[in-house]
Amino acid sequence: MSHRPQPRPRSSARPEPRPAARSRPGPDDLRRTFEAVPPRTSQGDEPFADSWWGRAWVAALESLSMDEGRLSRGRTYADSGKVAAITVTPGRVVAYVHGSRPRPYRAELRLRALTDADWDTFLDAVAARPGHLAALLAKEMPHSLADTAAEAGIGLLPAAGDLDPGCSCPDHGWPCKHVAALCYQMARLLDADPFVLLLLRGRGERDLLEELGRRNAAHSARERPAAPASPSVPAREALADRYLPPLPAPLMVLPHPGQPPSYPSLPGARDPLALDHLATDAAARAHTLLTTGLDPLAGLTAWQDAVRLAASRPTAGLTATTRALYRELAHATGRTPTDLARAVAAWRQGGAEGLSVLETPWDPPAGPFDRARPALAAAGFPRFHPWRNHLTHPGGTLQLRFGHDGRWYGYESEPGEDDWWPRATPGSDPVGALMELRGG
Repeated sequence: MSHRPQPRPRSSARPEPRPAARSRPGPDDLRRTFEAVPPRTSQGDEPFADSWWGRAWVAALESLSMDEGRLSRGRTYADSGKVAAITVTPGRVVAYVHGSRPRPYRAELRLRALTDADWDTFLDAVAARPGHLAALLAKEMPHSLADTAAEAGIGLLPAAGDLDPGCSCPDHGWPCKHVAALCYQMARLLDADPFVLLLLRGRGERDLLEELGRRNAAHSARERPAAPASPSVPAREALADRYLPPLPAPLMVLPHPGQPPSYPSLPGARDPLALDHLATDAAARAHTLLTTGLDPLAGLTAWQDAVRLAASRPTAGLTATTRALYRELAHATGRTPTDLARAVAAWRQGGAEGLSVLETPWDPPAGPFDRARPALAAAGFPRFHPWRNHLTHPGGTLQLRFGHDGRWYGYESEPGEDDWWPRATPGSDPVGALMELRGG
């Protein structure tokens, strides 16, 4: 069964880009398998390769054959996506090509790999010119690189007659249309990555780059003038005790943190008073850390710290500066200003524990929580509804929440609304906390 990829629709707005071939490198860097290249939706006279080295590969193929008909059918096969995954190893390219029969044919091309002596000569020539290495890293093969190799007697690109084709089909053409299709697709792979050609000649990309890096460094070291030798020092002197002057006295710590600079009000900039507030808070924390060596806020999350900052603003209404600060902190933590205002009320009620009571229900162990409802009933209050650490008045407007610190936190909501806000001062007695919540 044929597993050919389907053609992708072409946009009418601009020319279709060529798909980049993706490969799966083998564990030893000497085997790369490229996924099948999709069919071309626009063929015509468009060349199979844009780069000069890709076109040189096509020229080597076409010089191999005197049968234009087989080459034409091979181009059609390549255009139609009949070439399956292509595997490249040193000296050989193999792929299955779908022809007129249900079972695909195994097509291959062989090309002589360079000898170790050839590689040694070629790598030395490339390492001596940093531009060659930079070009290879950019997936380019400049003419000068091929010329350098040719001057050393090494032909990277195949010449006429260098390609040795083979196929499992009964056609004895030289080459057959299946090998021609494989060869045309190879031109597209070489276009995108000249390291495919170098692998075909015998060396993998990772090995090449590592070796080029070593040779380039060695070549640079040879060209660099030698540094003057350092005077030798006897070991006895090097290990002898030396006098080190004492550290300077620490600077005097001021009794209070300084005031931050004034921030100008600029169009589109952050609110200057909000920045002043943040800078003042940072200065106070730095002063505490300097004088005590401890940062009491080090364990806070970003959200807890944002709530703490907002809670430190004056409580007599939301001024324009406070509203700007709330907007900044809410945006920075991914919350809404209403979320922040509710959390600020919880923080002012009980600090970090008050915020935890607001946001995290939990299941108290047997003890004070279980004794709370009988105590409230004995004080003449109606029966409260329990849920986890919450006790809710049957009227739905008052609620007590039990904290990990053993205190009861009062909450209030509008009738018929599930919109609870922290109110009043927490206490260890549920009756007293409820009286405080009711204001009497």
